[in-house]
Amino acid sequence: MANTVLVGAQWGDEGKGKVIDYLTEQVDVVVRSQGGNNAGHTVVVGETTHILRLLPSGILRPNKICIIGNGVVIDPISLCEEIAELEGQGIQVSEQNLLISESAHLVFPYHRLIDEQREIAHGKNKIGTTKRGIGPAYGDKVARVGIRVGDLLQPELFEERLFARVQEANWLLEHFGGQSVDPKKLLMDYLGAGKRLRSMLTNTVLEIHRLMNQGKQILFEGAQGTFLDIDHGTYPYVTSSNTTAGGACTGAGVPPNRIDRVVGAMKAYTTRVGEGPFPTEDESISDLLHGMGREFGAVTGRARRCGWFDAVATRFATIVNGIDQLAVTNLDGLDGLETLKICIGYELNGKQIEFPPACVRQFNRCRPIYIEMPGWKRSTAGARTFSDLPIPAQNYLQKTCELSGAKLMLVGVGQKREETILV
Repeated sequence: MANTVLVGAQWGDEGKGKVIDYLTEQVDVVVRSQGGNNAGHTVVVGETTHILRLLPSGILRPNKICIIGNGVVIDPISLCEEIAELEGQGIQVSEQNLLISESAHLVFPYHRLIDEQREIAHGKNKIGTTKRGIGPAYGDKVARVGIRVGDLLQPELFEERLFARVQEANWLLEHFGGQSVDPKKLLMDYLGAGKRLRSMLTNTVLEIHRLMNQGKQILFEGAQGTFLDIDHGTYPYVTSSNTTAGGACTGAGVPPNRIDRVVGAMKAYTTRVGEGPFPTEDESISDLLHGMGREFGAVTGRARRCGWFDAVATRFATIVNGIDQLAVTNLDGLDGLETLKICIGYELNGKQIEFPPACVRQFNRCRPIYIEMPGWKRSTAGARTFSDLPIPAQNYLQKTCELSGAKLMLVGVGQKREETILV
């Protein structure tokens, strides 16, 4: 399968966890390269549903090596809890199958509190973050005051840096009118987590290159989606890392010439969580999917905003990521519809445009231009080959991929592993 980057081609929540789990069967190593525990990947294995937040989805398959790269921000308490959850389900996690970059930055409770207070201060202009402290943690990293995972292995240095940072953070929290944090409790809790994770911490850049030089096949797992990218997304309604394919290189320490292909995950319709522009949002689609018990955040439980498939957005995602193949998920969510709409352009100030505007205010004023296609009005859940799908469903998939500018690789017709069609 060579070295593959998997990215979200929409606003995140595209079902990447399932796609990663499926692709992992063909690789030796899975690398998470950015984001934090604000990302939730849901994978259904048999009758068990696993919700992964920091751990790469490859952790669910035996004999695979999983790596959390330097571009990730890690809440070590949350990570230890996630490991304990998996071990309670009979999945062993150790240095044999999980390696963690000592250069990844840490997320602390004061990051979460600052995140929350900023959202409150923004009022109606809030971004809609998960309040997991991811933005403030990346902010510390860029401001060069962050604390890294490797610092946990040097208690005296860690204490010095932590106490200095908490003093600043408490000053800011006081300004917001929020509660302060106790550095002594943090010191004890985080050094305890560091002791639990110690055997897994290493220079993951060297490990990844060693594995590549051995001929191992590597899958780089993205979190969130293209339009939440800090540079290319609907700024400021974005996350705080590079969610596009380039982020896999910087977040894992791998040069671009070692990447062989890019796979984009997208839903057969469109969703997004939080605030920000969403031209194809449609109340009837939201009601339909929520009524089916679908489209609630794996991490937050928040109802996602839902709408028709947006080929304008995914076409841009294909360009900026260099997407070669598309993995279309949740086709079965459209099974009951008589007619389907696809957005093929936006109308802005009386003119048709073919790509999303960079300015979020202009993006908010865009109106979708639709074409319509017939639905199939029957279940696709039992399909296991492309030819098993109803002809209108085949036509719909081919049209969405044609408009997006990449080839169709696989189709998801349910949450389970076996409910996947390789095209």
